Amino acid sequence: MGFLASPTYILAIVVLAFGGIPKGYDEGGFSASVTLPAFKNDYGLNKALWKNNATGLANRTANISSFGVLGAAFGALVAFFLNDKLGRLWSYRLAIVIWASGILMQVFSSGIFSFLLFARIWGGLGAGGLTVIAPLFLSEIAPTKSRGMVVSMYMVTLLSFLSLGFFINYGVSKNMAQGRQQWQIVQAIPLIPVGIAFFASFLIPESPRWLASRGRQDECLISIARLRGFSRDDPALMAELERIELEANVLVEMKSTSIAKTAKETFTVPTLRSRYLLAVAMHTIAQWTGGNGITYYISDIFQYAGIQGSQTSLITSGAYGLVKLFVTMIFAWGLIDKIGRRRCFLAGLILQGATHIYMAIYFGAIGNGNKRASDAAIASVFVYATGWSIGLCTIPYIYCAEIFPTKNRSFAYATTMSLHWFCQFGVVRVTPVMLAALDKWGAYVFWSMICATGIVVLGLWAPETKGVPLECMAQLFEHSWYKCWKSKVDQTDIYQSSYDVKAHEKGSVEEREVNPRV
Repeated sequence: MGFLASPTYILAIVVLAFGGIPKGYDEGGFSASVTLPAFKNDYGLNKALWKNNATGLANRTANISSFGVLGAAFGALVAFFLNDKLGRLWSYRLAIVIWASGILMQVFSSGIFSFLLFARIWGGLGAGGLTVIAPLFLSEIAPTKSRGMVVSMYMVTLLSFLSLGFFINYGVSKNMAQGRQQWQIVQAIPLIPVGIAFFASFLIPESPRWLASRGRQDECLISIARLRGFSRDDPALMAELERIELEANVLVEMKSTSIAKTAKETFTVPTLRSRYLLAVAMHTIAQWTGGNGITYYISDIFQYAGIQGSQTSLITSGAYGLVKLFVTMIFAWGLIDKIGRRRCFLAGLILQGATHIYMAIYFGAIGNGNKRASDAAIASVFVYATGWSIGLCTIPYIYCAEIFPTKNRSFAYATTMSLHWFCQFGVVRVTPVMLAALDKWGAYVFWSMICATGIVVLGLWAPETKGVPLECMAQLFEHSWYKCWKSKVDQTDIYQSSYDVKAHEKGSVEEREVNPRV
């Protein structure tokens, strides 16, 4: 029976994918709840209180939205320490507990602005940790051929709850009397599915790669058997165990290797440094193309483009979330493991850049007095959602989880995800101020320039990783950064050499990853 028939494997994917709910719902449900009249009354966001001080109102709103992202940036760093010390599974559970406690404080902050900001930062610690733990865990339990699809389930779940959040806001806005309970219900709802995932996590095994790295071979074998649905003496199971043990022979060093030494190796070994800097570039470009800053303020952007009424704006924002969801599902289940990562993110950047250029022209030279131009502006937001979803909204989670060797993966992924969160904090913090100070069109010019930069830099630097085993990524980064785009790996030789355990134990860490016969 194949691994896809294993109930444990399916449950593990669902449980870990639910780790995307805190981030997704924050971008949809929470960000939209900030626009509810009751929330504005409780936290001093009414325009009447900020006459002749639009920038002051923008800053106060930006602080509420962005402080959760700031907490997440530090949470991603904390996850690095937890992931290797506690294991993937207990780190996942602890991150959920931290996030849930932050949400409860947020829900019962009762109009106390400073307490709300503290709750946002505290809950963000858990949400940020989950963005490191869940995709990494998924990449470690997925077979090579379907790794992209499996890790993308995290993003599918994230976007499902992003979209759902807008519709929940619409529902309470339409069916409940204005009051504090409106936004409290909206913000508390994600506790239900994430709580279910927390308890369900006790039914799934620890990552076999982490168990092997700790010398727990028997538990590693049991974990693989449960995930794949194989008996313990199945040849396919034993072959996978051998591949994992190849990594474990290197990971034994982790017990005595300091963080400083791991960081030094990451920054000084040429192929590791190239990969790390590529991950940094990918996350930075992703956010500064507009990224999640646009998502957090999408209701306002739709109103700028000509949508009338807050409820209509919420419905349109929900549709925006659905477009992102459906495109990501098509991307995850049909594109990423067939046409590859490169084509997806390059196509996405082109679409994003084109829509930014149109929006800059619309806000700078046309305005919403022109009905056709306004309709085109609204449509372009959905085109942007398509480009963002097939490209840098999803690719960095997959790409940066798979390009590093296991010994360095947790450090590299956690620190680059922390950078992702700091960049997102910056974007979410400055987006409303940019839109106000640059008359909207200037912000879109800036974002379009970042898209153009991304097409050139990432187009030259990022090699295709589709179908490349985790153990063999180094071969893609042996050339100068601007030549990496054409790198390929001979997978026949890789699989043949990957079984030579004794030879694999010789030479430097990076040499063993590139050529097990060194």
